[in-house]
Amino acid sequence: MKKTLIIISFMTILASGCTSREQQEIHPRWIRNAVIYEVNTRQITTEGTFNAFAGMLPGLRELGVDVLWFMPIYPIGMEGRKGTLGSYYSIRDYGAVNPEFGTMEDFKMLVDRAHELGMKVILDWVAAHTSRDAVWLDQQDWYIRRPDGTPEFLYDWSDVARLNYQSQPMRQAMLEKMLFWLEEVDVDGFRCDMADLTPVDFWEWAVPQLRKAKPDIFMLAESENPVNTRQAFNAYYAWRLHHSMNSVARGEKNADSLRQCLDQMVRDFGPNPIPLLFTSNHDENSWSGTEFERMGEAVFQMAAFSFVLPGIPLIYTGQEVGNTKRLAFFEKDTLLPNESEQYKDFYSRLITFRKTSDALQVPPYGGHLLEVPHSGTSGVFAFTRETKGNRVLALFNFTSQPVSFRLTCSQTEGTYTDWNGLDHYTIDTLYNWNLEPYGYRLLTLE
Repeated sequence: MKKTLIIISFMTILASGCTSREQQEIHPRWIRNAVIYEVNTRQITTEGTFNAFAGMLPGLRELGVDVLWFMPIYPIGMEGRKGTLGSYYSIRDYGAVNPEFGTMEDFKMLVDRAHELGMKVILDWVAAHTSRDAVWLDQQDWYIRRPDGTPEFLYDWSDVARLNYQSQPMRQAMLEKMLFWLEEVDVDGFRCDMADLTPVDFWEWAVPQLRKAKPDIFMLAESENPVNTRQAFNAYYAWRLHHSMNSVARGEKNADSLRQCLDQMVRDFGPNPIPLLFTSNHDENSWSGTEFERMGEAVFQMAAFSFVLPGIPLIYTGQEVGNTKRLAFFEKDTLLPNESEQYKDFYSRLITFRKTSDALQVPPYGGHLLEVPHSGTSGVFAFTRETKGNRVLALFNFTSQPVSFRLTCSQTEGTYTDWNGLDHYTIDTLYNWNLEPYGYRLLTLE
């Protein structure tokens, strides 16, 4: 018999110390049951412009998307440019938009339209470096420089120049540019690229000032370092979990690796920061392959898993239409959608299930994950999340073989409706579950 892991008890203990008043002040209310959609402006439409993407907003809103995260939209440097169009992350001017995408007025209108539809907008912010021909390059001490005076770059990123956070004027200029987008363009927060490359004391100094300008902003760190969420950021990347999901889908690891990741996340971060959960993003798609390449038959299962865990789910450009193409990073490219409508229907139903289940809200508002003992193998992961009278029961078979099992405790007894709204189950300890390879069931207590 599979025993409930210590991880679950630890989650509950941590969470119990948070009062309702503290919970209300941790994250903006609009993020609680939100779904984020990552917008690759260059590739999401044939035109690759703000105006072309604006036509997609009603459809994304109808799908259930709440937050649009735009990959960097700023002018791209020419010096050391990679490919024909360059990397979005080689920024020449933090206060302008890439003419490839349109004008500043085009983007402001796009933000306004998103707001009219009830969506929020967050911008990708690249604070560690600029392009090698950025408008700031005439400020000698704003950059870390080599003995010959040329700016230093990071890793093999030969198209960027590393900023010097010992310079207080540079820090102030960085803050002012972020304030510009909040105050003049009315964006709702930032996804901060490679947040660990920027000193945490900058974020802890800057974010409170950003919140003074717009109190309900959302801050997402591309980082898995707990130091960033202690004061500055609402959310972080669940990178270890993502890589384990890939490995489990390929049969290289078993479900225990997922349990260990979830345990480690709570031990490292505590109950309040929000992990970003995803099966793909711009880096994974372009450099590691589509979710179909990485996850094979487990694609739908892993997406469902990311929507019911404590955290906030992400949909990357084209996932909702089953894009099967690795998108070029430095060139214009186009999506290759699957002809079937199943992907849009799948994500629409998954989002609806999430939004109608209070238990699935982001930490610390949703229910805590409690693993359910069962008679199956360790490849079966069964858990509940429950809050305010709403209970979700999630069952996953993380193996390539069919499994049969029973839930062996009374905590799950009751009558449930499947997430498709059609199937009903009366569950007790005698009920026998059969899950197909990489199968799953998502149920809510009636």
